[in-house]
Amino acid sequence: MKIKRFFAKDMRQAIQKVREALGPDAVILSNRSVEGGVELVAAIDYDESSVMAAASSRPEAPAASPGMVTDFAKKRAANKAPSPIQQPASERPQSPPKPRVEWSQDPILVEMRQEMQALRRMMENELSELTWNNMAEHKPNTQELLRRLMNIGFSPDICREAVNQLDTVGNLEQAWRKLLYNLANALPAADEDMLEQGGAIAIVGPTGVGKTTTVAKLAARFCLRHGSRNVALITTDNFRIGAREQLNTYARILDVPVRSAGSVDELNSALNALCDKRLILIDTAGMSQRDVQLNEQLSMLKAGNQPVRSFLALPATTQQRSLEQAIKAFSTVQLDACILTKMDEAASIGNVLSAVMHSALPVAFTTDGQKVPEDLQLARPHSLISHAVALSQEATESRDDGFMALALGGTRTHAHV
Repeated sequence: MKIKRFFAKDMRQAIQKVREALGPDAVILSNRSVEGGVELVAAIDYDESSVMAAASSRPEAPAASPGMVTDFAKKRAANKAPSPIQQPASERPQSPPKPRVEWSQDPILVEMRQEMQALRRMMENELSELTWNNMAEHKPNTQELLRRLMNIGFSPDICREAVNQLDTVGNLEQAWRKLLYNLANALPAADEDMLEQGGAIAIVGPTGVGKTTTVAKLAARFCLRHGSRNVALITTDNFRIGAREQLNTYARILDVPVRSAGSVDELNSALNALCDKRLILIDTAGMSQRDVQLNEQLSMLKAGNQPVRSFLALPATTQQRSLEQAIKAFSTVQLDACILTKMDEAASIGNVLSAVMHSALPVAFTTDGQKVPEDLQLARPHSLISHAVALSQEATESRDDGFMALALGGTRTHAHV
């Protein structure tokens, strides 16, 4: 173990000296204010036995700077039980070995680690604010592009990457149009109408995202092109009250057959009975991504005798983190594409666009109302980006500088002014 004392004018310089001398794995043992600055005691290769040996070798600690090392050693020594009277090994009582305290769980070290993390967050926040203010002075166009993207609702990492990919940011409006063009090209979207491939398609997703209505819209779209005799519906939703009745109502209106399946065998039986249909749409039970029965429901789709493609329904009104959790949870079945629902209810769609860009999950369709089948459209990347910009322009509030600095975390873009 190596223990060293550091002096500096402020805490930031002291921590920098610790990193340069001992590396990033150093442990801060104590800190205090002294005349002319601060004093830090840091160690590398920290070991309890070494600390105890160092403490016992010095009978008296300096009164001027007791430090945390000697206090910590005294606490450890005080907590130890007194030595037993020397007895023969055969007569000495056998006590169970004491559990060894892990240093990572020691209360003192945990407290020090929390203090260091709080100090680091404070320094990062200050650096982020300084960087953002410096960008306003030297790269105002770059700052304005970042602000516009954040107002759309895109995640900070996508905003940074999109701006950094620009060759030049001379003319603001030209750079803005090129930026939107690049985002549209980066947005994953299906190249064609995936319904035309036919086969069995299951619409999966969390509760309340509009899966049943979306199934009806897809069925009606296919019926208008190929006739109702080529379409069939299956429901596996045995949980929601009225789910089957709702799908049966749509089936009567469209004049297509509908079947129910509550198990793998029933699903196989339904698929075999409807094998003469060009398109079979499966309406699944809506479950939260944290529901313990989710994997059981999804396993039905994987265990069938016939291949089933899966489309994930994602509501545009949900937070980005929840959307990404849903994508991860439902990816236990291979997702072929997603359908963005409730587009008409969303005040911003940057969150859902960021989620699909992070997952690289192609967008096949979007829905923006309850009308069947009018409120169903093929996903067009440039149309989605344009709609996202239009929604941001309708908003009355804009991100302030404090939020931008914290969200972007000290962006250091390489784009030119």
